[in-house]
Amino acid sequence: MSILKIPTAKIFEPLLAPARYKGVYGGRGSGKSHFFGELVVETCQAEPGTLAVCIREAQRTLAQSSKRLIESKIAALGIGSGFKAFSDKIETPGDGIVIFRGMQDHTADSIKSLEGFRIAWVDEAQSLSARSLALLRPTIRAERSELWASWNPRRKSDAIDDFLRARKPPGAIVINANWRDNPWFPSVLEEERRTDLSLYPDRYDHIWEGDYVRAFEGAYFAQMLAEARAQGRIGKISADPLLPLRAFIDIGGSGATADAFTIWIVQWVGTEMRADFQHLRRWRKSVEQAQSYTFKAVITVIVTGFVGAVWLGIKATLGK
Repeated sequence: MSILKIPTAKIFEPLLAPARYKGVYGGRGSGKSHFFGELVVETCQAEPGTLAVCIREAQRTLAQSSKRLIESKIAALGIGSGFKAFSDKIETPGDGIVIFRGMQDHTADSIKSLEGFRIAWVDEAQSLSARSLALLRPTIRAERSELWASWNPRRKSDAIDDFLRARKPPGAIVINANWRDNPWFPSVLEEERRTDLSLYPDRYDHIWEGDYVRAFEGAYFAQMLAEARAQGRIGKISADPLLPLRAFIDIGGSGATADAFTIWIVQWVGTEMRADFQHLRRWRKSVEQAQSYTFKAVITVIVTGFVGAVWLGIKATLGK
């Protein structure tokens, strides 16, 4: 019996313990996908017969899957004799298997084919829809089954963020890992990181620090806001009760492109302009959606009125 030695960054050590849900979120270069790729191989080697599925929300080809990463881990660990790679799957010791699936291709009936699987790893989980998560969770139900997720956060409202970070089910192990937590962070990525920090500060925190998307690239004032954040000029501060508050409205476009509506609450204090970001409100209902809602509302009113008129007629007839 051989012992498999896998160097592991300290940040990931809590994930080596058993848990129903395991998650790692963070920016580029943290090694989160590499960690889970090695953990798939380690689990299949240590527990012969393990059934594992690697999942992405959309997977049109295997080139978009984690198959190549897992194959490279098998080769690097020198255990290729116990694994056999095919075009669409990897056979593992003890008649186990690793398969690769896209959740968009599954329905409530087809997802049942995964019921016997013990490990489900969702990579790029920020793209996982609420529908897919709702289908997947009760499907992976084998004894000691685990669901893993690795992702770079986009929005708090993303299904995986809401589930593992906002709600966080009991017993879940969720880790925040970034480039500085990776002891093997390569020099070429360090150059890329510094380049983004210098040239694209508006997107740096999202890409490298695992922060939520704060501004769309090319948006007005995005770079100024990034600089203000870096200089510590964005934080919590009370409004001056003796000075007026002003509201500024940004409609974001015109016609069919008017898909954003923002109100800024601003106060001038001496030479400073203080803006309320905490209560910033955004509406992203498109004109087409608004027209659709209006049409549905009108139809509802007409139908309700018609049904009411019919009922009144029937009631009058019965009264006679």
